[in-house]
Amino acid sequence: MKRAMLTGIGALCFLALLPAAALSNQSSEYDPVTGEPDCTKCHTLDRRYSIDYSRDETCVECHGPGLSDKYIEMNSRYGAEHSGATAEMKEYSEKALQMAKNEVEKTGKKTSSAPKGMVLIPAGEFIMGADDWWPKSQPRHKEHLDSFYIDKFEVTNTRYKAYVDATGRPAPTHWTGGKIPAGKENHPVVYVTWSDADAFCKWEGKRLPTEVEWEKAARGPEGNTFPWGNKFDKNKGNTPQYGNEDTMPVGSFESGKSYYGVHDLAGNAFEWVENWFKPYAGNTHHDENYGEKYKVLKGGSWFDCTYYKCGISAPAFNRIFFHPMTKNNNFGFRCAKDAK
Repeated sequence: MKRAMLTGIGALCFLALLPAAALSNQSSEYDPVTGEPDCTKCHTLDRRYSIDYSRDETCVECHGPGLSDKYIEMNSRYGAEHSGATAEMKEYSEKALQMAKNEVEKTGKKTSSAPKGMVLIPAGEFIMGADDWWPKSQPRHKEHLDSFYIDKFEVTNTRYKAYVDATGRPAPTHWTGGKIPAGKENHPVVYVTWSDADAFCKWEGKRLPTEVEWEKAARGPEGNTFPWGNKFDKNKGNTPQYGNEDTMPVGSFESGKSYYGVHDLAGNAFEWVENWFKPYAGNTHHDENYGEKYKVLKGGSWFDCTYYKCGISAPAFNRIFFHPMTKNNNFGFRCAKDAK
């Protein structure tokens, strides 16, 4: 049995080394409502979620054990038609406008005043987490935050180059000769560790956002699943479903910004946040990865990890965890700042 487990892990490691073209046969079709990949080319509907993620050795080593039973129930709607996206977006925008007006009337302050390139997130309560998602994101609960600022866009290569030039800190490893890759000046900087991100934000007089702050900026006061609302739309972010297979200039999806006007909170690059990977209050799921060993990343990215059974990562309540010294082509960040 042990030998079989090692063989399975070894096979996965081997596949991870294959070029992207070798994996091009995997499905690129997604459910238009949930964003879930179409697995029916290989699996029948009744077995689509039959894998026990808490015991599959190819998943647990990196991602930790467990998958909520409610996740299966939530996605039983597979194949449903998505319609009325425009009408839904209009209704959401009107609601957002009214809530913004209410905020101004209540506080006497506009919510748009902020340092250059940042957005003010007002004080108040919001919904965090989810009961029908991976156990690491449970439970759904309310959090109250003081007001804070957060970058409107992910930190770009151009912003990061100014930091590298000023401090002498090493450039990201994929910058040949220390130069930004051609045409990617306004793309999010990637190949940065948590420490790189933390140091940059402090250099700008800011800090990394906490996980709670990041999620509020993405979900708004009503606890939306995605920055733009509650239904997935592949045309509202640089997610795997969009099919770009690389980073894109920040702010490329105007219709995908959050209630507060923050861009690229679903897709483009996963974003480092301040926190260690620890359970939320009230979480009863045992995970050996909890503690001060891994840092949390939020927001999903352009990278399609379907082959590794990761599932959709764009929901704002999704959280992943990696060693703080990890860096790759889909990890980036943005900064935050206290509102005085």
